[in-house]
Amino acid sequence: MQIRLSFLKYVLLFVIVCWDTLVIGQNNPEHLQIQAGLVRDTIHFNKGWNFHFKNDYRKKNQQHIDLPHTWNAQEVLAQKPLTRTMGIYDKKFTIDSTYRNKRIFLHFYGANSLAFVFINNKLAGKHYGGYTAFTFEVTNFLKYKGENKIEVQVTNAYNPDIAPLNGDFNVYGGIHRPIDLIVTNQNCITPTDYGSSGVFLTPSKVTEKSANLEIDTRLSLNAPTLNFAIKTIIYNQNHKAIREITTPVITDTQVVQNLSVEQPHLWNGVQNPYLYTATVQLLQNEKIVDAVSQPLGFRRYHVHPDSGFYLNGKYLDLHGFGFHEDKAGIASAYLSEDYLNDMALIRNMGANTLRFTHYPHGKAMYDLCDRYGLVVWTEVPFVGGFTNDPAFKAHLTQILKELIRQNYNHPSIMFWGLENEIHIDQDDPIPFLMRLDSLAHQEDPSRLTTIASDIQTSKINKVSDLIAYNRYFGWYGSSFKDLAKWADDTHSSDPNKAFAISEYGGGADIQFHEQNPSSANPDGKQHPEEWQTMLHEASWDILSKRPFVWGKYIWCFADFGSATRHEGHTNGMNDKGLVTYDRKVKKDAYYFYKANWNPSPMIYITERRFVKRKTSNTSIKIFTNLGSAELWVNGKSLGQQQADSLKRIVWPTITLQKGVNKIMVKAKSKSTNKIFADSCEWILE
Repeated sequence: MQIRLSFLKYVLLFVIVCWDTLVIGQNNPEHLQIQAGLVRDTIHFNKGWNFHFKNDYRKKNQQHIDLPHTWNAQEVLAQKPLTRTMGIYDKKFTIDSTYRNKRIFLHFYGANSLAFVFINNKLAGKHYGGYTAFTFEVTNFLKYKGENKIEVQVTNAYNPDIAPLNGDFNVYGGIHRPIDLIVTNQNCITPTDYGSSGVFLTPSKVTEKSANLEIDTRLSLNAPTLNFAIKTIIYNQNHKAIREITTPVITDTQVVQNLSVEQPHLWNGVQNPYLYTATVQLLQNEKIVDAVSQPLGFRRYHVHPDSGFYLNGKYLDLHGFGFHEDKAGIASAYLSEDYLNDMALIRNMGANTLRFTHYPHGKAMYDLCDRYGLVVWTEVPFVGGFTNDPAFKAHLTQILKELIRQNYNHPSIMFWGLENEIHIDQDDPIPFLMRLDSLAHQEDPSRLTTIASDIQTSKINKVSDLIAYNRYFGWYGSSFKDLAKWADDTHSSDPNKAFAISEYGGGADIQFHEQNPSSANPDGKQHPEEWQTMLHEASWDILSKRPFVWGKYIWCFADFGSATRHEGHTNGMNDKGLVTYDRKVKKDAYYFYKANWNPSPMIYITERRFVKRKTSNTSIKIFTNLGSAELWVNGKSLGQQQADSLKRIVWPTITLQKGVNKIMVKAKSKSTNKIFADSCEWILE
């Protein structure tokens, strides 16, 4: 692999120059992107790797792969045990002499769970934790004559020092997120501050009239006595510069600037997610020697214990779901198109908030939430247990710092999550949780903290700014209606503590159906899709009437792998998703929420996969936000009916004929006069 690059200076900002100049292996082109004028080169370092397991010392089964990659990608579909071991990644490359006087950094977006990085057989660094980024400077490990070799040893084996200790999801091993090679001048904005950008943007006193902005830039200078300055330029969404400030560098580690923006265009959720860009330049003798651009959004928010969540002074009913980065055939090794596809499904359903469970997600997903206006709760992987061990606590402290610093500038993020379902029956986690909460506010005073708990005690309630609960009424015992009493009792028992429901829902196997199911069997093999639909209809009916529940998070967006589960149709699968593991089927409950959350016209016949019927008498239920609809069965109209407040229409007494029955519904949009229709076929045996 060769890197050949002519240094570009004094070129207009935001011009992107791209060409293939990096060759790996057998003429395998790697995409090299240079941000002209920013004097920093970011090279994607993902193609042409070799992979083998540690115990395959002769490399008999070596694979040639591109990143991101996990060796567990096919195991869920094959219903195989999760492989938790060590894998070895390596490749050879050469560095052109152009870079001899530069500094070179390797930026990993995520390697699960413990990674050792060797350059030319020397340890360049190691990182604990699989879901946050990390950056090592490798300048002094490289040679400019002959080949260099990089080897990354990664293990996802259980380690009591690394979170999560356990959990209802799979810890997929490998370099499951991309790698970038960052090339800078000798003096730069540091890439090694806990894997962050080195630039931290803090809006404050945000109103429609004005907003203040603090810009905190961290530096790595090898010549601190020279004439340095930091210049920050704020660009609006049309790439027009609206404000700038230049400040001399007094110390060699940090520069803090403050400016104000008049009449800022606010980042206003899905309604109008307006983004600015802040470009921070390091100047040396008035010439640009490094620069970093970051997203910037001006917004204010608060949560009231009686009336819920407010964005920019207006109530916003936060509704969405938690989800895992896990998809059939790739597991957690997401490409850009996988993030885009998931986001399209999320937006189509009408969610306006996401809980990133149970670990920090890939950078691309935060970027998409910024762009499309989804409010984000993101959390550390403190799930599956606690041990009062210094190494484990130090690890979680490190992960929290990485989570916050790496994602500090995303306007979509409003909640830092400290834990999920940590109990207090063994080592008491409360003192440590209090320290995590203090650290989160020290790192970021501008955002709120929260936790997700499956227990309700006064100790837990006192830890974070907000509280949320995982509650599965109608799935793990109790009945649907018990959700209402729980919500009201929780609110009245601690009226000064704002709370959300961080998980609710139930399983659904699209291959199993039951007419009018009367109960759930979570541990059984049969999870009728119809029960999940009923559960969500009843739950949303209750939650939608209670604005004091500051966030409503369905569990979960899509089915995902969980090796500990032996239920439903597929072993090793949690089937509570509203979308299937392969993203090919949207379950009935998905369309229920789409009808209630997304104003775009829609109509949908439920129980459409319940094709083979044994009884002639049935009901037909549809979801539509068009107000009314007409039903046809076997070409005969059975009349028009009005939708209820939950966007449902039910024809209760329908008689099917032997053999094939053709079901059709139609509705007209009053605003456009366009007809919307849906159809399916059922077979009475």
